[in-house]
Order: sequence, then structure tokens, then C-alpha cells
Amino acid sequence: MSAVDIRVPRAARLTVGTKAALITALVGALCLALEPVVPWLGAWPKAWVLPATDWVGTVMTAFLAWFKPVARLFSAVMVYPMDAANWVLNATPWPLVIGIVTALGWYLGGAAMAALGLGGLGFVLASGYWHEGMNTLALVAVSVPLALVVGGAIGILANEVPRIRAAVQAVLDIMQTVPTFAYLTPLLALFGFGPVVGLIASAIYAAPPMARNVMLGLERVEAEVKEAAIMSGGTRMQQLFQVEIPSASRQIMVGFNQCLMAALSMVIIAAVIGGFNDIGWEVLLTMRKAQFGAALLAGMVIVAFAVIIDRMSAVLATERKRHDIRVVWGLLGLALAFTLVFWTRLPAASELTLLDPVAVSLDQGLTRFTQANGAALDALKNNTLYYVLLPLRIGLDQAVLPFTWGFSWTPLMSGALFALGAVLALGMAWAGRPTAGLTALIGLGMIETGITNLPWPFVLTGAAALGYVAGGRRLALMVVILLGTILVSGLWDRALLSLYLCGASVFACAVLGGAIGVASAVWSPVWRVVRPICDMLQTIPLFVFLIPVLMVFQIGEFSAFLAICAYAIVPMIRYTRHGLVDTPDEMMEAAISSGATDWQILRDVRAPYAAPTILLGLNQTILYAFSMLVIAALIGTTGLGQSIYLALGQADVGLGISAGAAMAILALIADRLVQGFAEERRKALGL
Repeated sequence: MSAVDIRVPRAARLTVGTKAALITALVGALCLALEPVVPWLGAWPKAWVLPATDWVGTVMTAFLAWFKPVARLFSAVMVYPMDAANWVLNATPWPLVIGIVTALGWYLGGAAMAALGLGGLGFVLASGYWHEGMNTLALVAVSVPLALVVGGAIGILANEVPRIRAAVQAVLDIMQTVPTFAYLTPLLALFGFGPVVGLIASAIYAAPPMARNVMLGLERVEAEVKEAAIMSGGTRMQQLFQVEIPSASRQIMVGFNQCLMAALSMVIIAAVIGGFNDIGWEVLLTMRKAQFGAALLAGMVIVAFAVIIDRMSAVLATERKRHDIRVVWGLLGLALAFTLVFWTRLPAASELTLLDPVAVSLDQGLTRFTQANGAALDALKNNTLYYVLLPLRIGLDQAVLPFTWGFSWTPLMSGALFALGAVLALGMAWAGRPTAGLTALIGLGMIETGITNLPWPFVLTGAAALGYVAGGRRLALMVVILLGTILVSGLWDRALLSLYLCGASVFACAVLGGAIGVASAVWSPVWRVVRPICDMLQTIPLFVFLIPVLMVFQIGEFSAFLAICAYAIVPMIRYTRHGLVDTPDEMMEAAISSGATDWQILRDVRAPYAAPTILLGLNQTILYAFSMLVIAALIGTTGLGQSIYLALGQADVGLGISAGAAMAILALIADRLVQGFAEERRKALGL
């Protein structure tokens, strides 16, 4: 055998992934070696920064000035339905409102759903936040129809004009990846301060889920149904509204459910600029006063609304069965009779503060808990900060100091770490896993340097390499162009700060959420415990996640990290479990008949088959983490989230839109990369 014959198989081992990792490692090594001589390799020179934020601000200010009269007119018009909804909900006696919701619950889901409505609104009444809760429902009651009309119209238009479908999908992607706070700055300039701004922000945020589900539902209408409608001689409008939309009603109702939940999740964010006496404002006010018991109580009122709305609208979307209408009329009659009989003796809803002692007890219990466990809590926070988050952020060469680690990091240690990485890479390459070895080397280099100190050529090259492996040249080019816009706009340092915290949170969610998902798939009792917790976490609005971590750990980066993890971990748990339990029976039977153990089946059969689904869960976790990043800026994070929040306070439209766009770019890139790897895995499995 010749030398050529020996070298060919070895060259064949250099897969696309190996080549991409090798190029990334070489670029990183060159940047580290040349940075002392060529400083601009480490940090993008300020002289090369384009005033993109100022340009955006100038253009948007001119546009907003032109559009402001129309916006203010619309704002004045929307005051009337807001006031009407407020009057109806607040003027209706509370027993009648509870009776209507209980009767609706019975009609949709029987005794269990009726009990949910009765118990949930009973909790709202006992909390003393009834009027604030009705104001919140008024905002939802007006914003949701607006979102349904706009989202439905967009979905129908994209279905009827296929040429614009791709553009509509791209716009919806942008709308769902731009942080919610980024909407508020231009809306504040357009519509002024007040509850209508919160209403419009809620409608904008809630419209994309409706549009997506309308598009999906109409796309899935069977061809036979469409052909039958055509053959019956109906016009296009008759075919659409009398045949196709009714056929897609189940999927459209799923969009209605998601639209409701999205609008409700915006209520606290809307309160930031709304100045409206609703639950969102109460949560913000009590948090600012450090009244964590009252803040948690107000937050749980939002959770009660979210659970009731989610369960009832989900049943409306997925189940056709309806319960006895006579019971509905009986419940309504009972509520009306109770109201009339006790009209003069009914206490005002604001006087029923039965749960105030609970809020006081929570504050007292928190004080006792923190006093008793203060040392342990501080140790947990400080150890995580000093030994995990800080090295990830600024690197071992800056984070390892005598007062944190007990010694100082030296250049010799950096050399030893890189040498260890090189030996590990060579060893894994010798074992036939060169890509894994190079990835480990790159990871060690990133930990030594710190994510926020990474040279920009290395970041661009690494992102382009991931894009090329996941989706080819087109995705790689898109990644470079999008990251390049952040680089030249002067937001690069803040983007890396956001990337660091989001990456740390996603990694923690992937490890912990994946482990919980595996345990839930293997042992059904675990899932029975985990499932209601996941349901609760998915119905809690974003701001409410801040309350418990603030209660225990106060303001700081660690609290933000925990809040992001609590919100983003659920998709990882659900998708991991779903992927593992969804393994086809024939594959399981073949593995069992071959004598494989449970561990071998999990490792070699179920996990590979579940990989695409798990990757989609990772994708959702990343998007959830980015959406929570701006909220977490309120309690101690830096980066793009803080810039968006500061832009809101300063009414700086240019900074708000630029920082929001930068965060949307990071989320969009992560989304496309993970989707590319998931699609590649599906093709490998023949799915």
C-alpha cells in the first residue's frame, strides 16, 4: 500500500465540522498572538464605528413626527373602548362577574373548569386587588380583539398572496425576537404617556402568534376540501370564509389562546409607561418599595388570571365537547339572585383584603429566612459569581485574583491551559474525534479569555463556521453580515455582555432542564410532579419571576441569572421529555429484542431519535432567555438590555431601536443556527 493510499482515508476524516473548528481555532490563535502588535484585532477601533444609532434616531424622529398626528388621533379614539371596558368590568358587581366566569368554566370544561374559575377569581377578590385586576382585564379585553384583527388579516393576506409569505414570515420573526421593551420607546413618542400606549404595545406583541396560526391553519386545509369549494362555484371570498377558515378553526383557536397569553404577559411591561392603576402597576410599585410579600401577592393575581384564561381558551381550541347549558343558566341565575338579595350588604371589592396578613407573613418569613440563612445564601451567590459567571465574563486571566480565588493568574498558567487544550485536542483527534477535540480547545481558550474579551475576528469566524456547518454558505454569509452591523454600530461590547449572560443561562437550562426532562421521560412519577410546575412557570408573566429572586438574593447579576433560568428552563424540560417518549414502538421493540439494557436503549436509540426535538427545545430556551434578558436589566444586568431600558427612560428612540435590533439579531442568529442543526439531524434520521 502506497503513502497516498494511507493518507486518503485520514483526509476523508476532515469533515465540514472539523474544518470549521480548525479554521476557528487558527483564527483565535492568530488573534491572541498578534493582539499585542495589532491592538485593533482585540477591540474594534472607535474611529471605525459608524454613528448608526444617531442615524436611526434621526430617521425615526422624522418619521414619528410625520406619523404622530395620526397616532395621537388613534390614541384618542382607543380611549373610548378602554374606558367602556373599565366601566363595565368595575361597575358589574363582583358576585356576578365570578358567576359568569364560573358558568363559562362549566360550559367549556365541566366541574373542574368551573371550580378553577370560582377559585381563581375568589383568590383575586380576597387579595384586595379586584379593581386593579378588572383594569388589567379591560386592557386585555381591548388589546386582544385588536391583535386578533391585525394578526388574522396578516395571516390571510400572506395566504392569499404567496409572493409576500416569506417577507411576512421574516417580519413576524423580527417582531417576536425584538425585546418587548424596544417597542415602548417609539410608541411612547408616538402615542404619549397613558394606558393606550400599553394597550397598543400589548396588541403588537400579541398579533404575531395569531398571524402564524392563521397561516399554518389555512396552509393545512386539505386539498380535497379546497377542490370541493371550487367545484361548488363559490367566489374566492366564499371559499375562504365559508370553507377554508372554518376548516382551519382548530389551529386558529390555538392562535387565539396564544394571543390571549401574550397580551396578558405584557401587562406589567405596559405599566412601565402606562401609569395605569392595574395589577402591573401594583407589582412595579410594591417591588420598588421592597414590599415583596405584597408584590408576590399582586403577581399571583396575574398568575390566577393567566391560568384561568389559558385553560379556558385551550379547551375552546382543542375540545368540541360542551357541557349542559341548563347548569350554565342555573349558575348565572344563582349569581344574579345572590347579587340582588345581598345588594345593600355586599362589601366593596376593595374592602376585602383577606390575604393582607399572608403578605405580611411572607415579608416576616423572608426576613427570618434571610437572617437565618444569610451566610449560606451569600456563599451560594458569591461562589457562583466568582467561580462561574465572572470567569465566563472576563476570563480566568482577569477573574482569578487573591481576594476571590486565593492566588493570581499568571501567563504561565495561561500557557499551561492552552497546552492542556492542545494535548486534549490531539488525543481526541487520534481517537477519531477531531471535531470534539478542537471544540474543547476552543472552549478552553474562551474561558481563559472571557466572552466579553473575545477578539471580534474570532467571534465572526466562529459564528460563520457554525452557520456554514448548520446551513451552508448562505447562512454563514447572513451571520457575518448581521454580526457586522452590530460591530460597526458601536454596540459590540454590550452585545457580548448580553451574549455572555444569555449563554450562561442557556447552558444551565440545557444541563438542568435536560436532566429533568430525561428523568421525566424515564420515571412517570417525576413527570407528575414536574408537569404542574412547568404549567405554572409557563403562565407566569415575565416580571413575576423577578419577585422571588429579589426576595432572597436582592439586586444583582446572580438574581438576573436565576430569573432567566427559571423562565427559560421549561421548553428544555418539555421538549426533552417529548422527544424521548415519542420514540417509535418498532424501534423500541427491535432494541429490546436485541437484548439491550434500559441504559443502552436510552443512549443508543431514544436519545439519537429525540435529538431534533431536543434541539428545538434548545432553540426555544435561547429565545426565552433573550426575551427575559431585558426584563432582568431591571435588577442588575448590563449590556443591550440595560441600553434598551435606559433608552426608554431617556426617550432615546435611536438607542432603543438600535439596541433592540442588536438583541433581535443575536436571537435570530441563534434561532437559525439551532434550526439548521435540527434539520440536519432530521435528515440524518430520515425524518
